[in-house]
Amino acid sequence: MAVNEDVTASADTVAGRDPSPRHAGWTFLSNYGHVLVCIAADPTARLRDIAAAVGITERATFNIVDELVDGGYVRRIRDGRRNRYEVCGELPLRHQLEAAHTIGELLRAVAGTR
Repeated sequence: MAVNEDVTASADTVAGRDPSPRHAGWTFLSNYGHVLVCIAADPTARLRDIAAAVGITERATFNIVDELVDGGYVRRIRDGRRNRYEVCGELPLRHQLEAAHTIGELLRAVAGTR
């Protein structure tokens, strides 16, 4: 951070303004991408924990995971009373602009997963 940026950030904080970037309300990944990142990082994560990490409701998380399972992108494996999830990293991304790349490539780039 340059000196001027540091001074500006400090001034914004003192003035009560949010010093975060101007477009902090949006991200490059959708909630689906965020859920995939969470599952890849912890395949035993509870939906409640995924929801909290992503910032969405448990119901929305349940629906996203169900759609990812139905689409073949995630496998749900029953493990006693809990579920374990497995991302199918070899599958292509869904949009035509990214279809030449796989889920695994995305996760390696974004989350540093195998």
